Amino acid sequence: MKVYRFQRGIAVEKGRRFYLFNNRNWDEFVNRDDLYAFLEKETEGAEPIPDAVELLDKELLAPAQSQEIWASGVTYYRSREARMEEAKDAGGGDFYDRVYAADRPELFFKSPAYRAVPSGGRVRIRKDSTWNVPEPELTLFMTSGGKIVGYTIGNDMSSRSIEGENPLYLPQAKTYDGSAALGPCLYVPGKPLPPETLITLEILRKGLSVFSDSIPISQMKRGHEELAGFLFRELSFPHGCYLMTGTGIIPPNEFTLQSGDTVRIGIEGIGWLVNEVE
Repeated sequence: MKVYRFQRGIAVEKGRRFYLFNNRNWDEFVNRDDLYAFLEKETEGAEPIPDAVELLDKELLAPAQSQEIWASGVTYYRSREARMEEAKDAGGGDFYDRVYAADRPELFFKSPAYRAVPSGGRVRIRKDSTWNVPEPELTLFMTSGGKIVGYTIGNDMSSRSIEGENPLYLPQAKTYDGSAALGPCLYVPGKPLPPETLITLEILRKGLSVFSDSIPISQMKRGHEELAGFLFRELSFPHGCYLMTGTGIIPPNEFTLQSGDTVRIGIEGIGWLVNEVE
């Protein structure tokens, strides 16, 4: 099942039918360890709505109300290689090799919910950065009890020129207005995603594809439960939280995003997160 957040309420997609729940609080609706069973019960006997397409086109919000958005780094081998390469001139390349092999993962705060851009919204590249890329990431949704109950798609917009200048500049390279896109929905399958699930990134420029690649989530070095466990060790999240799990798709070094580009990120079962670059 898929759960969508709108201005007027919440919609649940089940069996290609949409059920609208007006004036429901998102935080209370999704922060449940038994979320899949709860959605089954809520939709049982409910009447589907006829205008779901209009809702998705005009009123869709990011699937986060009060949830913090965190992110993981260097969880794919390709990311390790790219980070080492971009930071070698600053003497930080060895850091990324070490964190890839370390017991403790790299975790960092990405965005509060109010900065999250929905599918159909506009992401940004920093004006003081010369090398910018999207990072397509499977994103976990965990309840306040730390249980993974759903998934969404995340775009961890990144300023590679800033991070490469010095690893200590990571917060500036990762966290700014328009740097985090999330959506289109919260996908609640009732069981973990299969390891062969594909993540796909496509970048369009003036309507033409300038980059495209895919990778299965099985290429992640770290497990989802492992990442969630580290995040919840010393942190509490009263409304649950999201965790981007890292990227294994990185455009070549000569590529940088431009204003007007369209970023399309697809994950099997979840759908597509589509954003134009401001």
